[in-house]
Amino acid sequence: MSDSSDMVAQGDTRADTVCAEGRVVLEARGVTKCYELDEVEVHALRGVDLQIYEGQMMSIMGASGSGKSTLMHIVGLLDRPSSGSVTVEGEDVSHMSANELAAVRNRRIGFVFQSFNLLARTSAQANVELPLVYAGLTGTERARKARAALERVGLGDRLSHLPNQLSGGQQQRVAIARALVTEPSIVLADEPTGNLDSRSGIEVMEILQDLDAQGITVVLVSHDPNVSRHAERVVHLKDGRIVEDEMVQNRMMAAQQLVDLGDDDL
Repeated sequence: MSDSSDMVAQGDTRADTVCAEGRVVLEARGVTKCYELDEVEVHALRGVDLQIYEGQMMSIMGASGSGKSTLMHIVGLLDRPSSGSVTVEGEDVSHMSANELAAVRNRRIGFVFQSFNLLARTSAQANVELPLVYAGLTGTERARKARAALERVGLGDRLSHLPNQLSGGQQQRVAIARALVTEPSIVLADEPTGNLDSRSGIEVMEILQDLDAQGITVVLVSHDPNVSRHAERVVHLKDGRIVEDEMVQNRMMAAQQLVDLGDDDL
């Protein structure tokens, strides 16, 4: 199965043309990022222009060192560009203070990482409550929202479990619940299936596709073409530049994959 045959090449069907009527929720303009490593300048991003549309599931794809995670960290306000600007839901955040950026992240963006980033000695519910602590909610309200988020990802019966009492797939579900608990409009997922077995990875993709169906903007970072084909749009990075931006045809649907899989392993 050829990846290139399942995607529409650039041209009249470029993603920005197809989605021109949608509202832009994340935008990078002329974004560069340069690091100094052992007195040598390393250019991670070289003038990236990117628009991400409301309710779209998009994948940023590239080999190791292509700049894909750097780009996600910048549009997710975890890092600042060396030059260029970033806009979140129409608001230019380029000159915001660290506290202002943190407030925007907490209100609008949820994060899911490959390594889960859960506190080891803390229950699933308490891990999910953490963003709400920073938001200043009461203990009762935090508990209610955390339980609802865990139920949303199918872990309503695992509230008191510690991370080491959960499988890798369940830990990633806790991480997704934590990303959702503040009710963000955007979810950024960096290699969300990278530490999972095949079935668990498909289950996580099913959750992310469900979020997309509910109108939440989902941005994946992946080096895996099969993961990227669960998205609607794929942006390819190479050496810090966007080299392709295409819409996915014959999109993989995780729910159908699980039906086809049945009780067997992949």
